[in-house]
Amino acid sequence: MAKYELSINRIINATPEKIWQAWTKAEILELWFCPKPWHVKVHELDVRVGGASRMTMYGPNAEEFPNDGVYLAVEPNKRLVFTDAFTKDWMPSARAFFVGEILLEDLGNGTTKYIATARHWTEEAMKEHEQMGFHEGWNICATQMEEIIQDL
Repeated sequence: MAKYELSINRIINATPEKIWQAWTKAEILELWFCPKPWHVKVHELDVRVGGASRMTMYGPNAEEFPNDGVYLAVEPNKRLVFTDAFTKDWMPSARAFFVGEILLEDLGNGTTKYIATARHWTEEAMKEHEQMGFHEGWNICATQMEEIIQDL
């Protein structure tokens, strides 16, 4: 485990292929990515190394949080790594907050070991993410994702 890392680790009742679709297809991502009543609008999802990810998260009280970044590693159905340290065309962002990694391990019988990790540059950023509700929020999102992808 990295020094400033937060992670969830669980079994998802879906294949790695379905989980991959949930992370890489905008129309599916928009259905589960934020804990309700929050929601997300995907503006760009160019899932390739160096490709841009641009979305905005919206809260129930008119909150708006832009979330722009790039993909650092793309291994279909196995591993997805992204960061907000850069935006489109490798432009440095105003604030590098974390590097995210999604690991998928096929356990057979339509189940997948799902590990979602956020690695931070500083202890302060990690604690901020934890106080924002990292564990609860990322687990809620994983549950929402699992429900959505059952029909894929």
